Amino acid sequence: MKNEFVKRFTTSLIVFLISFFLIIKGNIYFNLLLILILFIALIEWFNLCKNKRLFILGSFFLFISLYTTSIFRDENLYFFILIILISISSDIGGYVFGKLFKGPKLTKISPNKTYSGSIGSYFFSLIISLIFLNYIDLKMINSSINLNINETIILAFIISSINQIGDLIISYFKRLRKIQDTGNLLPGHGGLLDRFDGMLFSVPSGFIFYLYIL
Repeated sequence: MKNEFVKRFTTSLIVFLISFFLIIKGNIYFNLLLILILFIALIEWFNLCKNKRLFILGSFFLFISLYTTSIFRDENLYFFILIILISISSDIGGYVFGKLFKGPKLTKISPNKTYSGSIGSYFFSLIISLIFLNYIDLKMINSSINLNINETIILAFIISSINQIGDLIISYFKRLRKIQDTGNLLPGHGGLLDRFDGMLFSVPSGFIFYLYIL
């Protein structure tokens, strides 16, 4: 258990630092990262889904999701980072609360998902959102993010919910194939889809929120 946590934490930290660096750098660097993610995700999706129509549909979704991610980053960097942080904290909160409090299972689709983990996802998402927005205010950064407390709560709840649903969707396909991970690229996590499953859904949703609600 301890070794698994160390591997998971180390991998997450490395992936986060590299991704954050490329997000800040932007332009071709970030887009090359997205292309690499798309390529690996397509391979994992092909191995995960043997249905030709579903593979085509899923491949189209992956392309749209990552294309939207590229546009979103250029439209509003700080709001994009906020959505990424909500998604990451949702995963962390679910993992931490799930391990600490355990309790009833959330669904049969993913036996590791618990109600306590889901609550932890919402809690961590909200806390990180408030910390990040407060940091922007303290630094007087012109981020074009004007969210009051109620809007922040709603945003954190929506993005965390979508992130968790995305996780369950990939878990559903893994259950159909009777496999635990989509790959072995990331120690402690499994495949790339195991790590980024929720973000593939939450980041495009955050962009929609930015365009039509913010």
